[in-house]
Amino acid sequence: VKVDRGIPSRLAEVPDIARELEAHGYHGCWTGEINHDPFLPLAIAAEHTERIQIGTSIAVAFARNPMTTAQLGWDLQTYSGGRFILGLGTQIQPHVEKRFSMPWSHPARRMREYIEALHAIWGCWRDGTKLRFEGEFYTHKIMTPMFTPEPSALPFPKVFLAAVGELMTEVCGEVADGLLAHAFTTRRYLDEVTTVALQRGMDRSGRD
Repeated sequence: VKVDRGIPSRLAEVPDIARELEAHGYHGCWTGEINHDPFLPLAIAAEHTERIQIGTSIAVAFARNPMTTAQLGWDLQTYSGGRFILGLGTQIQPHVEKRFSMPWSHPARRMREYIEALHAIWGCWRDGTKLRFEGEFYTHKIMTPMFTPEPSALPFPKVFLAAVGELMTEVCGEVADGLLAHAFTTRRYLDEVTTVALQRGMDRSGRD
């Protein structure tokens, strides 16, 4: 059994708590996008630990475009030595539109494309291939050497997806590496709805 814990988003508290969690044998530590940025604490946690995994649970995907998220993920994966998990969620429409002033439409389709765009960008950086991603919601077609990060032999960051409804859970099964369940999820809902929808998505993409 692997046991994780959250770490505070107040930056001054991160070093001591991250070291403490690692010393006590926790497997991972997570931040959420609530009243502070979720990525900055993880850079500090990576600096002050050697083994523990670090991840966002969650970062709001639709508050950012895939390129900015790809850069954050690439840098945290590199700096942590491959210990970073990019946990993404949609938030809800009023927050995306009225708090972040970003577009909202077709969240499940948009999230699938978002994750596909991340992998296209990371693939360009890793393999040196031409960036040619054209989707319904996102287009990424320019990547010059000046804006390309240094190559890395590490695998891409794993992308976990917060999924509650059936459509988003299917998307998770199709394109994500892990699922983040809502804190209010019941065992019955997990058994009767979540795992069934997850399997449909995995079947659709031919994944085991």
